[in-house]
Parts: sequence; C-alpha cells; structure tokens
Amino acid sequence: MQPDQADYVVIGAGSAGCAIAYRLAEAGKQVLIIEHGGSDAGPFIQMPAALSYPMNMKMYDWGMSTEPEPHLDGRSLVTPRGKVIGGSSSINGMIYVRGHARDYDHWAESGAQGWAYADVLPYFKRMEHWHSGGHGGDKAWRGRKGPLHVTRGPRTNPLTRAFVKAGKQAGYPVTGDYNGEQQEGFGPFDATIWKGRRWSAANAYLRPALKRPNCTLIRAFARKIVIEDGRAVGVEVDRGGNTEVIRANVEVIVAASSLNSPKLLMLSGIGPAAHLAEHGIKVVADRAGVGQNLQDHLELYIQQAATKPVSLFKHWNLWGKAKIGAQWLFTKTGLGASNQFESAAFVRSNAGVEYPDIQYHFLPIAVRYDGKIAAEGHGYQAHVGPMRSASRGEVTLRSADPADNPRIQFNYMSAKTDWEDFRTCIRLTREIFGQDAFAPYSGKEIQPGKDVQSDEALDDFIREHVESAYHPCGTCKMGATDDPMAVVDAECRVIGVDGLRVADSSIFPRITNGNLNGPSIMVGEKAADHILGRQPLAPANDRPWINPNWETSQR
Repeated sequence: MQPDQADYVVIGAGSAGCAIAYRLAEAGKQVLIIEHGGSDAGPFIQMPAALSYPMNMKMYDWGMSTEPEPHLDGRSLVTPRGKVIGGSSSINGMIYVRGHARDYDHWAESGAQGWAYADVLPYFKRMEHWHSGGHGGDKAWRGRKGPLHVTRGPRTNPLTRAFVKAGKQAGYPVTGDYNGEQQEGFGPFDATIWKGRRWSAANAYLRPALKRPNCTLIRAFARKIVIEDGRAVGVEVDRGGNTEVIRANVEVIVAASSLNSPKLLMLSGIGPAAHLAEHGIKVVADRAGVGQNLQDHLELYIQQAATKPVSLFKHWNLWGKAKIGAQWLFTKTGLGASNQFESAAFVRSNAGVEYPDIQYHFLPIAVRYDGKIAAEGHGYQAHVGPMRSASRGEVTLRSADPADNPRIQFNYMSAKTDWEDFRTCIRLTREIFGQDAFAPYSGKEIQPGKDVQSDEALDDFIREHVESAYHPCGTCKMGATDDPMAVVDAECRVIGVDGLRVADSSIFPRITNGNLNGPSIMVGEKAADHILGRQPLAPANDRPWINPNWETSQR
C-alpha cells in the first residue's frame, strides 16, 4: 500500500475510528488512518488510577473550552478531547456504559432507521469481552469474544459498598448489571480496564489492526476533505511541515470527534451556507445541521466528610502516590489498577419518568477531576447529573484557518427543566447519603453544605459548580434524508456528498444514558458493516427490564 493513498482513509484514531479501521482491515481492505496526536505510552495514560492527569495535559488534549456560557454567569468550561492514539478513550475515566434501550429506540423513531436497541445490541455483544459473569448479571446479555475487555474493580472499599446498600435502603432497585437486562438501580460499575491497564480503543482495536500489512497509521493534521465533482476523494493534511493530499480510492470516513468532525466538514464546504460564506468557504453541500444539536451531560460533585479513615485520602500525598505508582509499575495491581469508580446508579427522578434519567458515579474520596481536594481530610462524593437535558448548543468555525479550534457553545442550563432536575439530583443524593448504610462514616456535608437548602441557594450552587461530564455529541445528526437538520443517513453517509461518511459520537440524534465511549465504539462497529456493504447483524430479541410500575412508583 502506498503511504499517500488507500481504499479507505479514516480521519481520527479515536474510539470509533479505531474500531472502523480494525474491521475494514480485517475484511482485507486497504486502510490508512490519519491521527494528529502522539503516543499513548506511559503511566499517565495506561495506569487507571492516574485518569485525572492526561485530560489535563496539553500533549494529550486538544485544549478546547466553551465560549462564555450565558446561563452559568459567563463561565467558560473546559472540553477535553483526546489528541493522542486512542482519542478520548485514552484520556477518559474508563467507565463503560451501553446506554438504555429506549435511547436507541428514540434514535430509530427520530429517523435513524436500523439503529433501534434490537439493532445495536448485537454490535455491543460483538465488541465486548466481558469478564464479570460470575459477579452479578446475566452473561447471555453480554459479549464474550470481542476485542474490548470489560471488567469490574474489586469494590473492597467499605464506602463503595455502602453506596449500593444506601440506595437499596432509600427504596431504589439493585442491579447486577446495568449494561444487561436491567439498567435501573444501584450496582457495580463496568470499566475498560484489563490486567491492570487502561484498555482503550488503541489497545483493543488499533494495535491489532496495525499488525496487518493492509493498515497504516500516519501522523498528520487533517486540514480539510478534498471533494471533486461532489465526491470525497481524499484528505488535505499537514505532515512534516508540508501540505499534501492523502487519496481515498473508495471512501473517506470522518471519525474526529463531535467537536472536530463538524469543524472538518465546514472547512470542506459542508455545512450551513450562510455560516460558510462568513468565512469565505465555498459551499459544496448546504447542510444546516452541521455543528448543531450539540449536547452534553453536566454533573455536580456532592461531597461528604467521613468520620473514619476509610477513604482514599490517606494515599493523597507524595509518598502514598509513589507507593501506588510503584506497585502498579511493577505488578499492574493495587489501587493504581482501578479507576476507583466502582459503584454506580441509574435512577428515575420522579414517578412518571419512563426510564432512568439520573446517573451516579460514586468515588470514595472528595476530589475533583483536576485533582484538587475540596477539603482536607477523609470524605466521599457522588457525581450526579440528569441524562436528557433539553438544552442544545452548537459548534461553529472560529475562522477558516484549520489550526484554530472551533467555537463551542453548549447553552448549558438554558432549559427551565435543567434547574429543576439538578435540584432534584441534589436532594435525592442527600437522601441517599442520609441512609443507615452511611451512618458509621457520615460527617458534615462538604458541598453544597447544610445551609444550602432553598431553590435559590441551590441554583446559586449549581450555577457556580456544575461541570461537564465530558460527553459532547450530536453535531452531525443521523436521520432521514428529508430531514433538513440531518447530516448523515442511517448508513453514516454524508447527505449531499458521495464517498464520505461520519462515524463517531457526532452522529447521535440524542445523547445516551451514561458515558459515551461504549456507544461511540458501537457506532464504529456498526458503521464498518455499512461501509463494507454487509447485511447488518440480525436484530436481537432480548428486551430489557423496565419497571412495570413506573407510572405509580415513587422510585
């Protein structure tokens, strides 16, 4: 294979791009992957407990942030995206969540035919190698032979176990496997960790693909897609100080993230015509939906002091971190081998909610993603946030210069229901932390603090402290070809341009319940079959458990 052309050129070696490259190369196609980021080697990425480091390091992150958010007093929120082999799967929290069945049924109902839960479940099974069948859940719902190893942490910390027990005491269900038959409830977290290491898309898919002679990775910066006579024929890149064109003999596949994929389309003349004209870009396809429909999950950290020295705080010092790091470096075991997110919950906020709309990540220490302790001493926290915000934002061009990051405006908290939902999240979390299971450990509430009770006080706290959960999606929406806001059709083909597809989290019509790495990889798996012209995997007959009493239940 020549280094400047291939059958298929994939832009982005992230979650979806790696899966696509793997499946196309497996089928014998010539594949060339363009990735601007560098190596994922080294403990900051590979050690699960070091997860807060890579997303805060310029060498691994694109360095994006939002425009001042008008409903958050003009705060600008960071928006980490992986600029590294494996993309965001190499800098994320390694949480593995498929999403709820109704998420995908909604996709199909909104125009993404063939992407209902029954259609995507076989792809989740194909990609998974699930190792927790003996520790809760039904292995019939899970894949056992896929490239993506999915495991669970040891859950030995008493606070981690107390969280699940408290949820049950508060009246919520318990689930043995939220990725299986029953998402709703409290139970163990799944993680993309294998043998003590981060099991990113690079480890699961890219490295096996690159062992084949028909798959090549080049380090280059994608400037735009080259389109001739309405067909994508290649990608213009900067490589080694030169600008050149990588030719695609069959198709170009954009898998550059929900922030960079719409940027690339717009730089290539695909997007809202008026916006492209503002930047002097010739319109190839006037697609109003490019960059629109931007969604994310927001979350708050509800933090509680612990009265006993049972949290991870005792290790939060130079000597403690050194010991954890040394044990992991030599044995790939110990606290360094877990992301420490070992208990989860998916619950409904109120009676009448059809399926869970709140997610919890529990952590047995009071700390932020950026590594800053909120208060000295032992503590624990729940990351909590609503799953289906009505707020929508956009990604637009800052300029016609490919080197400029795009403008990102989520319009966080622009819907009235967002404020209602977050107040509910705080109050439900206080109820859970107030159960008997936490009584042996419960000290003062660190944040919001016991004096923050009224709607107004809670809103002030939310406005100041709410953070992104780093789940942007939706900016190249998949839908019916007659939908003016759809960017790609149900086979991920860009509407109005031949030989071009988008396959990553940008095509989500609506955000899924939970973390997005798993669904993004699934998109890559399913898109690969469409690209290859294969009959999609046969729909599954399995139907998930949804509480039959949800209309009247208080939980």
